Amino acid sequence: MRFAHVTSAASVDPRLAVVRGDEALPVAPLFAGAPDDLQSLIEGGDVLLSRVREAVASATGWQPVADLGFATAVSRPPVVLAVGLNYAAHSSELGLKADKAPTVFVLWPGSLTGHDATTTWPRSLSESVDYEAELGVIIGTAAKDVAEADALSHVWGYTVVNDITARDIQFSEAQWSRCKSFDGFTPTGPVVVTADEIADPQDLHIWAVVDGQTVQDATTGQMIRSVATLVSHLSQSATLLPGTLISTGSPGGAGYSRDPQIFLRDRSTVTVGIDGIGALTTHCRILG
Repeated sequence: MRFAHVTSAASVDPRLAVVRGDEALPVAPLFAGAPDDLQSLIEGGDVLLSRVREAVASATGWQPVADLGFATAVSRPPVVLAVGLNYAAHSSELGLKADKAPTVFVLWPGSLTGHDATTTWPRSLSESVDYEAELGVIIGTAAKDVAEADALSHVWGYTVVNDITARDIQFSEAQWSRCKSFDGFTPTGPVVVTADEIADPQDLHIWAVVDGQTVQDATTGQMIRSVATLVSHLSQSATLLPGTLISTGSPGGAGYSRDPQIFLRDRSTVTVGIDGIGALTTHCRILG
């Protein structure tokens, strides 16, 4: 199944909806106690997801997706973990080593935003803002000391993430959280796809287009560390709680390393996508 947080002309408050093709169905009206955001659905476990599936099968009231807006695909995550340098081509183009252990940092929750949103930042803060197409992994059941062979059983679903980055700040500070956590710097969505629809998370085409130019074109099979490896590794140090979002790294093709460089400009449009999950568009405005 595919879930999204949608808005409408009648309500700007995001509501959880099932997305099917070009139509969507709000979840909350399906039955008493139905969840109205993704975090509540995840926390309800398989029983709640099964009840939603059953209710959707005979439901009416589907709405055209074209009439709706999209908020961030994840809601109230316990934490957003990001993995850097997880594709050899990307670490090489940045001139950084992919160390023996993953590079992990935290993204601030205020950076989350949705599909087709406009992200703004002041020119005085950065004129070197970059894009990064990434596979987002959402944890379903608490994972602690998980073996790699069992790691994918703890995954609830997948989404698309654009890990937008202020490169000048990234290379001037010792940590990477602030440069990637401006308001609106972590678009997700448009949807979250349940794990049963993704046969192999290491066999997905991932890409990015900036102002009509394809700038990233790769496969998740090129990850240095697979989704299962990352979940297992991260679970050794801390329990991964239900709803945790893990952004698994970006392939080569970043704007910083191109000649000439490509940065997101005022009025740029960037779309990052993963076949089988969706395409996530962000509009850019630079203030000042």
